[in-house]
Amino acid sequence: MAAAASSTLHGVGAVASAKPRSAAPAAARRSVRVAAAAAKGGAGPARGRMVARSAVAAKADQAAAAAGSKSGGHEVLMFEALREALIEEMNLDPTGLADMFGDLRVLDTPIAENSFTGMGVGAAMKGLRPVVEGMNMGFLLLAYNQISNNCGMLHYTSGGQFKIPIVIRGPGGVGRQLGAEHSQRLESYFQSIPGLQMVACSTPYNAKGLMKAAIRSENPVVLFEHVLLYNLKEKIPDEEYICCLEEAEMVRPGEHVTILTYSRMRYHVMQAAKTLVNKGYDPEVIDIRSLKPFDLHTIGNSIKKTHRVLIVEECMRTGGIGASLRSAIIDNFWDYLDAPIMCLSSQDVPTPYAATLEDATVVQPAQIVAAVEQICQ
Repeated sequence: MAAAASSTLHGVGAVASAKPRSAAPAAARRSVRVAAAAAKGGAGPARGRMVARSAVAAKADQAAAAAGSKSGGHEVLMFEALREALIEEMNLDPTGLADMFGDLRVLDTPIAENSFTGMGVGAAMKGLRPVVEGMNMGFLLLAYNQISNNCGMLHYTSGGQFKIPIVIRGPGGVGRQLGAEHSQRLESYFQSIPGLQMVACSTPYNAKGLMKAAIRSENPVVLFEHVLLYNLKEKIPDEEYICCLEEAEMVRPGEHVTILTYSRMRYHVMQAAKTLVNKGYDPEVIDIRSLKPFDLHTIGNSIKKTHRVLIVEECMRTGGIGASLRSAIIDNFWDYLDAPIMCLSSQDVPTPYAATLEDATVVQPAQIVAAVEQICQ
């Protein structure tokens, strides 16, 4: 799209506007590490950025990840992978990170979530591709009107005159004693908004790939990042890649039970899987990644093989992603089930500050092991 440009809203909130997109020179496609090194010059860390493109298959991204670990590639933390994605996309779409790209593309805004999110929506309506960072997902409740009535619905209510290619991102989930207001899981709030797409990253590899795909998408996308996963380290390819926004990831093939999870709970599930294997069980683990829409093709194929389902989430039990996923499975794969679907979710209480009480509200590996044993009886 000749008129498209990327922008980044960040900080407490930030907005970035950009020039019209032009063909990116070959030099702009060089490694992000080279671009970042060239920009260092004593300036503080740059933030924000956009990337997006049509998605590729999940099998392809797994193969690329494997290739990146065997040859070349470079090791990054998750927050660095997200930053790389932003830098690469802003280089391709000349409009970026404050010190690297200038304050006309990355704007530190006042603490006014409704205002700077609305600013991002307006930028998207005018052909830019803004990335809105709320610093903490809980703060974006103040922008719920913009996200619901404008991000999700303007394409429809304008009769197709406007597209809203915006990315809304930020850390959420239960951290380590962050208190109730900073431990929100907003996927349950946003899932019912028509026109909104939602994805959750869980590794440095898929964080970068999903961020790039979200920026290139013509739809408004909410990218959920977990506050406790930013320091995960993984080797990712030097070559450009993207992940499909609509596809789940097969984390561990198995035969006895399908375990569906996402974000931080992926690691609780994999910890439980080690115990289950030692006990003679063979669980299949799927990171659903796409929270809306669900990848029912991948999920369905697994259920047709195992005939048993366990959903593990950090979202609240009432009205959460697990409840919607269970409903979709019952509607589409009821005849393939040999046992009731089980769903392990967080307790329907404000997240306590005390560490022991905080842990008690979230699903732990021992509970996952017990649930699988019950399903497979």
